[in-house]
Amino acid sequence: MILAHLSQLAAHQAALGMYLFQDSGQTVGFTPMDLWHNMGNAARAVVAVLFIMSIWSLAVIIDRALYFSAARKQSREFAPRVAGALKEGKLDEAVKVADRNKKSHLAEVVTAGLQEFRNFGSGGAITDEQIESSKRALERSEAIVHAKLKRGLGGLATIGSTAPFIGLFGTVVGILNAFQQIATQKTSGIGAVAGGISEALVTTAFGLLVAIPAVMTFNYFTGKVEAFDVEMDNSSSELIDYFIKQSHRR
Repeated sequence: MILAHLSQLAAHQAALGMYLFQDSGQTVGFTPMDLWHNMGNAARAVVAVLFIMSIWSLAVIIDRALYFSAARKQSREFAPRVAGALKEGKLDEAVKVADRNKKSHLAEVVTAGLQEFRNFGSGGAITDEQIESSKRALERSEAIVHAKLKRGLGGLATIGSTAPFIGLFGTVVGILNAFQQIATQKTSGIGAVAGGISEALVTTAFGLLVAIPAVMTFNYFTGKVEAFDVEMDNSSSELIDYFIKQSHRR
């Protein structure tokens, strides 16, 4: 008896659900094109902005990945060659090695120090002023290379932090459209609000889809930049130590 009542209740609820869905006379598709056609102008603007942000984010990710890969590869080739040239006292050869590895962050920093040291014009004897001038050149070069390494990462951080809120704005607009459809059509059927709800969910999902890769790659590239900074500091310190040892020998 109880099972009969439960089955009868379920049948009534299913019939009620079908009535509410058909009452509005709308069918909502969930393909990308259907969702786009069901969106209002505000939601379409949100999706367009998020699409532009995703393209920008992807371009920065590809650019930084290629740049960091080339810097790492050339630095590995540059370090032993320039060390060998310096051990033999061939500053001109060390500068030429650096010029052949222009994408290396280490080469750019070391070249600035070597050129400043070579062009100081001390007349053979290495002075403290010459070493100090080379040190300042290394510091300036480190700051310039650091800025080059971080190029575009600020945009990634902005995209990662703002994309969810832009998607949330689209969500709010979609919910408002759903309530407006209920008020306009004088019905509470699920079909009346399906368009607005799907619009809200799509913008939310798109915002998260844009933000998550941007945040992950920003953190990854920031770690890479910090590692490069350590390598540049170590190279600068080793070069200054080399100049000091050379001054004591002379």
